[in-house]
Amino acid sequence: MKSALIALGGNRFNQGLPLLHTIKAALVGLQGLGFHVEKTSQMYQTPAFPAGNGPDYVNAAALLRVEKSVGAAEILQALLHIEMLHGRERVQRWGGRTLDLDLLALDQTILPDRATYLRWAGLTVAQAALQPPDQLILPHPRLHERAFVLVPLCDVAPDWLHPVTLKTAHQMRDALPQADLASVIALDP
Repeated sequence: MKSALIALGGNRFNQGLPLLHTIKAALVGLQGLGFHVEKTSQMYQTPAFPAGNGPDYVNAAALLRVEKSVGAAEILQALLHIEMLHGRERVQRWGGRTLDLDLLALDQTILPDRATYLRWAGLTVAQAALQPPDQLILPHPRLHERAFVLVPLCDVAPDWLHPVTLKTAHQMRDALPQADLASVIALDP
């Protein structure tokens, strides 16, 4: 078995349902597609990213176990399928969404290669906002700078080691500015 780490979030209602419901339904959908959801984080309220880009989000993370034969592209397609089922529309880069599912990492896989990863991870936020990658980049090239990803990720895999930075999720989270961490507010279970 392999471990896949995913981020879940949303800030727009889907058919009037609460965001917590949509995220929980996405987790059920992953299990329905044959993925074993081993661990889920607490749910968190976080400011929209970039700042001022709509209402607050609800964010979470999950640790999935997948068969060794399942590749990153197959996981990504499953995530995109579940997003579509929950009304996801891709209108604007980093715009509001009913559901956002990101493949953060697949064990220690680096895709498509180290040089491409480093190029995308080295972009400024302004540069990254101009266009999305045209291919799957793993680990997610911006996860190390996002409290809304790292706080939930530490609930499910605090010791996951980033294959490029060689820092754990816990170390990356603790390196973030305190104001960023304070903006991630745990919701009642």
